[in-house]
Amino acid sequence: MNRARLFKHMAKNRLAPVCTVILCVIVLGALLAPLSPYDPDALSPDKLMGPCAEHLLGTDDLGRDTFTRALYGGRVSLLVGFAAMAVAVVIGCLVGSVAGYAGGKVDAVLMRIVDVFLSVPSLLFIIVVYAFAPRNLVTLVFMLAFFSWTSVARVTRAQTLTLKQRDFVDAARALGAGHARIILRYIMPNLLPQVIVAASLAVANAILDESALSFLGYGVQLPMASWGSMLQGAQQYILYSPVLALVPGLFILLTVLCFNVLGDTLQQALDPRQL
Repeated sequence: MNRARLFKHMAKNRLAPVCTVILCVIVLGALLAPLSPYDPDALSPDKLMGPCAEHLLGTDDLGRDTFTRALYGGRVSLLVGFAAMAVAVVIGCLVGSVAGYAGGKVDAVLMRIVDVFLSVPSLLFIIVVYAFAPRNLVTLVFMLAFFSWTSVARVTRAQTLTLKQRDFVDAARALGAGHARIILRYIMPNLLPQVIVAASLAVANAILDESALSFLGYGVQLPMASWGSMLQGAQQYILYSPVLALVPGLFILLTVLCFNVLGDTLQQALDPRQL
C-alpha cells in the first residue's frame, strides 16, 4: 500500500482526518471505560435524571449513569463488530482466493453459494436461529460473520483472477510450489489492500446489524450494555428523556459513518485508475 497516495487522498477528503480522530476518541473512550467512577450496572434512586454535574449525560430508568453505559456499550459493540469482521475476513479470503485461483466448476459452485447467502435476509434468519441457539456474544458474532463474508469473498476472488496471471505466480509454479502454497504465500499477501477496505466496511455493517438485533431483543442481552440494547431500553422513555436514545444513537451514527468514510477513502487510494 502506497502511504503517500493514502495520505494524499485523506488530505483531499476533508472528512477522512475528522473521521479518523472521531474513531480514535470513541475507541479510546471504550477502552478507558473502567476508569469511570460509576458501575454500568449499579442501580440508584436517581432515576431518569437529566444531564448534570454529577451525571454528565443523566441517568436511565434504573438510575444507571448513561455516559458510563455508553462507554461500556461501545466496548461490546466494537468487540462484536471487530470479531465478526475477523471471522468474515478469514472465511471470505479462503473462499474467494480458492474460487479465483481454481476457476472452472469450483469457481462456479462457490460463487453460486455466495449468491445464495446474498439472497437470504440476514436479520430475519438470525432471529429464527436465535429461537433455538443460546443468546450470547459468541453466537451473535458467528451469526453476523455468517452473512458478511460474502462481500470479502467477491473482492478477493476478483483480485485473485488477476493475480494468478502474474509472472511471480508462474515462477512459483515453475519452482514446484503447490496450489496451497501459491495461494497462502504469494496471492493472499497481495490481497491485503483490498481486504483492508472490505474489512472496514464489514465492521460498520456488523455494528449496525448488532444494534438492530439488540434493539429487537435478539442481540446483546440485558443487563449487558451495548448501543443497541441501550436504544431498546430507551424507547419507552424517548419523550420524557430523549437523551437516553440520542446518546447511543449518536455513537452508532458516528461510528458507522466514520468507518464508511474511511473505507471509501481507502478504496479511492487503492484504485489503480487514480494513479
